[in-house]
Amino acid sequence: MAIVLPLFLGFCIAFLAVILPGLINMTAAKISLEEGKSQAMSFAIGASVIVFFQTYLAVLFARFISSHVEIISLLQEIGILIFTGLSVYFFWIAKKPKKPKAAIKIKGKSNRFFFGILMSMLNFLPIPFYVFASISIASSGYFHFERYEILNFVLGVVLGSFTVFYIYLVAFKSIEKKTQFLMKNINTIIGCVTALMALFTVFKLCYN
Repeated sequence: MAIVLPLFLGFCIAFLAVILPGLINMTAAKISLEEGKSQAMSFAIGASVIVFFQTYLAVLFARFISSHVEIISLLQEIGILIFTGLSVYFFWIAKKPKKPKAAIKIKGKSNRFFFGILMSMLNFLPIPFYVFASISIASSGYFHFERYEILNFVLGVVLGSFTVFYIYLVAFKSIEKKTQFLMKNINTIIGCVTALMALFTVFKLCYN
């Protein structure tokens, strides 16, 4: 159970984090539609390679933070302010619908594996996200910063991310209407998520 649980948690966290339409998801879908599934698969694999290193780095940083209780308390307090600010921001801009952006333009047909690596490297958000995610599940007792658990958690995140990429590249046409709905309401969705995270952090601080 100690081996399977980190893998399962990593998969679920990554799947839920990546399922909303994003630059990598939509690029994988566009490559699949324009150049074929094999090129899109190469792109998704390249992106997943960087996800592995980003998550591993994030968990190692989280392990360091977890050994310093004063840092965790400070981060939780900062997190409340950040999540509250983000909630206000996203709820405010959600009232102002924006025109949909033009489709992603992909020039040339160079090696899509390295293109996936490049696109994923430009996205720094996974590192702080998985720092907080791993600290949260560790503080709940479902995860420990042991070598094998770290590796299983990281592999779970990679598998969860790649699964979402794969869904987009093979089934984008069938889920296109749903992604359009998500894109129209993404600000409200993110605002709700950040508000819940702020409330959860307040609850943890009050009952620690």
